Amino acid sequence: MADERAPQTSVTPVVVPRRLDPEDAQLALQELQAILKRQEVVDALAQRQRDTEDEDGSNLLEGMLQRQHEGEIRQIVNALHPADIAFILESLPVHERQAIWQLVSAEFDADVLLEVEDWVRESLIESMDHEDLIAATGTMDADEIADLAPDLPAGIITEVQKGLTDAERAQLLAAMGYPEDTVGAIMDFDMVRVREDVTLEVVLRYLRRLHELPDHTDQIFVVDRHDLLRGTLSLSKLLLSEPDTLVNAVMEPDVLSLNPTDSDADAASAFERYDLVSAPVVDEQGRLIGRVTIDEVVDVLQEDSQEQQLSRAGLQEEDIFAPILAALRNRAPWLLVNLCTASTASFIASRFEDTVSHIVILAFLMSIVAGIGGNSGNQTMTMIIRAMATGRVTGANIWLLVKRELQVTFLVGTCGSLVAATFAWVISQSYAVALVMMAAMVGNMLIGAALGVLIPLLRDRFGKDPAMGSSVLLTFATDSIGFFLFLGLATVFLL
Repeated sequence: MADERAPQTSVTPVVVPRRLDPEDAQLALQELQAILKRQEVVDALAQRQRDTEDEDGSNLLEGMLQRQHEGEIRQIVNALHPADIAFILESLPVHERQAIWQLVSAEFDADVLLEVEDWVRESLIESMDHEDLIAATGTMDADEIADLAPDLPAGIITEVQKGLTDAERAQLLAAMGYPEDTVGAIMDFDMVRVREDVTLEVVLRYLRRLHELPDHTDQIFVVDRHDLLRGTLSLSKLLLSEPDTLVNAVMEPDVLSLNPTDSDADAASAFERYDLVSAPVVDEQGRLIGRVTIDEVVDVLQEDSQEQQLSRAGLQEEDIFAPILAALRNRAPWLLVNLCTASTASFIASRFEDTVSHIVILAFLMSIVAGIGGNSGNQTMTMIIRAMATGRVTGANIWLLVKRELQVTFLVGTCGSLVAATFAWVISQSYAVALVMMAAMVGNMLIGAALGVLIPLLRDRFGKDPAMGSSVLLTFATDSIGFFLFLGLATVFLL
């Protein structure tokens, strides 16, 4: 009988790509914290057993459980993206962070070190031995090594340079020579460049010989024989134009180029304005020396945003699990300044003790005047600091901005003061108190708005961070002047 069964064919299994999801890191963090908690319990029980029973049996059980926990941790961590591993390390106390870091696969070391925040990277590098550091940095590009250089031991940099080519060594030294917060510090040396007098077919053959295109390649840079930048060739033009077309016929000659000494904030602003994915970096002679890509710009924007938020409170970036003394050094200075400013405001209020003792209701109303002035000033200050960050504030429009903010604040203050005056009349049954409340409130709001413009501008003029501690200075002014205005007017018109 003939075999009527269908012939057997081999079926290639379908590989489902792993979906990246930030929630995976959150879930992994919770699982790791549970495992670490279980390990703490095991350690505590083992220690208690060693104190009362056989030490060898206790050590055997403890070792078995520890190896089991380490296996679970390796399985969870090494299945994550390096950015998610970095998030987990940043979210753990120092001793737990070090324990997890020791179990991360060596193949992820370089990527994780580049992803973590500076305050975590330093502790991770300190825990790595010489060979591990050499292995991790040996897989990095010159610009990536330059990013880590401030945290790496000097001997590591010297040894890594021995494994670089002359061109890579020159790139590394150049990148390390640019100050932080400049384009040179974030530029990438890995890019594709072609001549303008070749055909697109030649360019395509050249690209096919490459193992892969550099990340975020949306355009090819066109240079002459002296590496002077002539224009850019977009990948869409390359793919859609006729192969025998010359590069100079389809390239874009008008190119936004950056200088390595430009501010990285200016570069980020340019990327935002012109919707760029990459931009060339040229030296003073116009020679192409690198490029800036969108991933670096996103990092710059995020860092600037975080720094601005911390600066408004008078803080610098710190490890949320740092020792108490380290956190104290970061937070205490501006808190002490704030204490001094609050004491000054209280001293001013104390000078009007007789006024407050005769009209007790003033003690309940004066905090409203001070608070609304501070809020008004903070609104203005937030707008001005944002405009300064985007380059919209210039010497020609400063006084126009002050005038505009005063006008807006006067209108808002007038409307708000009517509500405040009504409230003051309801609780005091005095039209005079209501009018004093109204006048003091408008006056303090105007002062807050003016200072909200001038404080960040003056700090910037003297080379200071416009956002650093500005809210503390503003609060000092609006509290002190608000108390003085309100109680001063009350002394003149109510007594």
